[in-house]
Amino acid sequence: MPILRGPGTKCAVRIAIVHSFYSTKQPSGENAAVEAQASALRRAGHEVRCFAAHTDQLQGDLLYPIRAALRVATGRGANPLTALRRFQPDVVHIHNLFPNFGRRWVEDVSAPVVHTIHNFRPLCANGLLYRKGHICTKCLDRSSWHAVQHRCYRGSVLATAPVAWSLRKGLTADPLLRRSDRLLLLTPLQRDLYLRAGLPAHKMVVLPNFVPAELDAGPPPASQRSGSLFVGRLSDEKGVVDLIRSWPEGEHLSIVGDGPQRKTVAALSAGNKSVTFLGRLPRAQAVAVMRRHRWLVFPSRWFEALPLVYPEALACGLPVIAFYPSAVAHLVTEEGTGFSVHWHEPWSRALSGLSDRTPSPEACRRVFETRYSETAFVQQYESMLRTL
Repeated sequence: MPILRGPGTKCAVRIAIVHSFYSTKQPSGENAAVEAQASALRRAGHEVRCFAAHTDQLQGDLLYPIRAALRVATGRGANPLTALRRFQPDVVHIHNLFPNFGRRWVEDVSAPVVHTIHNFRPLCANGLLYRKGHICTKCLDRSSWHAVQHRCYRGSVLATAPVAWSLRKGLTADPLLRRSDRLLLLTPLQRDLYLRAGLPAHKMVVLPNFVPAELDAGPPPASQRSGSLFVGRLSDEKGVVDLIRSWPEGEHLSIVGDGPQRKTVAALSAGNKSVTFLGRLPRAQAVAVMRRHRWLVFPSRWFEALPLVYPEALACGLPVIAFYPSAVAHLVTEEGTGFSVHWHEPWSRALSGLSDRTPSPEACRRVFETRYSETAFVQQYESMLRTL
């Protein structure tokens, strides 16, 4: 019997959200997305309780790395089963279990299980399908032991080995993927990659990230906009260093973010009069900065799932220049929210000619309201519940 019986049904559903929170030392869109979902579903009238493990709290234990490795390799370890049984949820929504929860406990959950796949961790040791500047699908196409050979997780054989071991039998051996009644993917591209890897189509639903109502101030007047903007993690797969190096003189670019390439980004920006490095900003401030720019530039070199910056830009009526092979480049083309380019194209020369072909803020805003607003998320989520 479905949890919600019809499109007009408005009854509270008891939802248990399970998530292993990444360290706060690095900004995590995944953590923010989970918190936003819990808040949105509560505002919609549902009873939501989070069952969480926090890396910040656990990694002070000297044995933490060993325990985490054993959990990942065996699928056994810490789990919220006892607390879940006390709560008696109508549905258990699992986000990330890596590396602070085991996985085998999911098979003992009696309620329907929904799992959001935020990245490519079930296919790839580093979760990116990306290595040394290029897309890499060796573990997907051949064997997960390629990850050990190339030290794909944290640049370490010892750190990579437990992850590769857990992936050795493929997706059908993963207890979480096998037990889940619905698998939520963030974009059609991500869904297609998991279809290729063998996940059953009938379990998959595309349900994108969204912008919480409190961050949505609507688009500003067009007269307040100037220049282009990058917002995101400063790391190799995000393409920000290559973006700065190829950025044309006379076109202004602002950079917001933090990460392992921070020093390189700061040095390149200091030597380029067209680039301003603003560093890491709280999410609300980053959105405020978006409202002052004409373009969001999204230069990711990997497939990516669905970074929060894309729906945030559309909420601000901000068109996007996205680079293939990222999922955002595909979305921009499908949704008419900007322009998608390849790195090998002379894209920098095209910047000056974009003004006459820029999607209007109103067009970007319409896509946001239809697909990426909090209201749209709740409607899509409740529609998914009706299929359980």
